[in-house]
Amino acid sequence: MTREAAVSHRSVRTVRVGLVAAVLAVALIAALTVAVSLGAVDIPVGEVWTVVGRRLAGDAPQPGTRDLIVWQLRAPRALLAAVVGAGLGLVGTAVQALVRNPLADPYLLGISSGASLGAVAMIVLGAGVGSAIGFGVSAAAFAGALASFALVWALARRGGGFAPMRLVLAGVGIGQFLSGFCSFLVLQVGDDQQTRGVLFWLMGSLGGATWSQLPIPAAVVALGLLVLQARARPLNALLMGDETAAGLGVDVTRLRRELFAVTSLLTGVLVAVSGAIGFVGLLVPHVCRLLVGGDHRRLLPLSALAGAVLLVAVDTIARTALSTQEVPIGVVTALIGAPVLLYLLDRRLEHR
Repeated sequence: MTREAAVSHRSVRTVRVGLVAAVLAVALIAALTVAVSLGAVDIPVGEVWTVVGRRLAGDAPQPGTRDLIVWQLRAPRALLAAVVGAGLGLVGTAVQALVRNPLADPYLLGISSGASLGAVAMIVLGAGVGSAIGFGVSAAAFAGALASFALVWALARRGGGFAPMRLVLAGVGIGQFLSGFCSFLVLQVGDDQQTRGVLFWLMGSLGGATWSQLPIPAAVVALGLLVLQARARPLNALLMGDETAAGLGVDVTRLRRELFAVTSLLTGVLVAVSGAIGFVGLLVPHVCRLLVGGDHRRLLPLSALAGAVLLVAVDTIARTALSTQEVPIGVVTALIGAPVLLYLLDRRLEHR
């Protein structure tokens, strides 16, 4: 390829990435608007933006229930869904690079199960579901995520070498074991209503989201994006293997430790506010790679945007699909993600 052709190719790629980013940004604004508009009481889009504009300008709340519904009930939930979705997209992208397996995500590798166990242990000890965004529950979820990830990694590396499929199988096994122990802990709760609340939360729920729940996960996701983006080039090198990455000057051991810490922190904080939501971290990186390629300098921010769009849409479906009750978010993502996972597994087996 000539120098002129290479420059032209990079220009086309840059334009394409910018176009994808613009489309995702517009889709996110539209998804947030629809999420706030739809519900048991539908509110016109124009009125939604009127209420939001009035609140952002510092005006006093208007009398009536619609102002309350838009600003106090639906807006914080929609924004929390965007933050959690962005974080799951980031974690999925980072984990897939870390283990060099496009079928990996925090849910399949048991990281989410470890985080759930840590959070539930703290809740059962007295924190309560309503305070799940507190520092104590987030810290416990982080510790559980880190411990489960380390255990899965150790099992996958037994005997030397590294087998990506063995890592996935170890993750599924550890995840199921931790989920079973987590369910046992939930059953120890004496209050039947709290037991139902914890079980519903474990399947993924953003119900009861408030403005006070947003700062911690938003700050952690923003920090995670900055840290991972700064390591985009080493992540690209890691995909080519440890020896190649080391030959390019990457401290592989240090990079893996950093990725362990960042992905576990993100997963722990996200699980603490939303429960374990599967398949988002699996689907989003795949879609983004198809659109913009595998360069993590582009893939990470676009995965965050796409994850935010996806989870806002899924949460809206979960909240409005049934008129009598809310569907757990994890149920909706499983119905979408499980067939996609089977398709990806079938594709990988065909190409062997």
